[in-house]
Amino acid sequence: MSKFAEQIRPYVQVELAAAGEAERRGDRHVAFRRLERAHVLSQAATFEHVRVHAHMLRYALRNGLVREVVGQVLRLVLAAPLSMVGVIPVGNTGGSNVNGLRPMSVPTDLQRIIDEARLRAG
Repeated sequence: MSKFAEQIRPYVQVELAAAGEAERRGDRHVAFRRLERAHVLSQAATFEHVRVHAHMLRYALRNGLVREVVGQVLRLVLAAPLSMVGVIPVGNTGGSNVNGLRPMSVPTDLQRIIDEARLRAG
């Protein structure tokens, strides 16, 4: 695991846990938004990136979201190789509602976390 991945993992985990809690409360919109935030954080760390897509797939399966299931299966196949070669559409939220290669703006709070993780990783 890269040093960046070690540094970003706790923040990804916070977002995944928040997504799970929101889903348990029945707030599917917030749950998916937290999965998207986890995705933005994870993009530069291959294992974390794949792990987030696996969470997104399980969410889609649990909630009967057929289009999202199909999109996440495709993203799971592509996430590792694209991350490994550095093809990362920065800020992309990772859901099937957006083009998987479309760069997007990164929320300020997430950019701060990413920058700090990179700094600590050296």
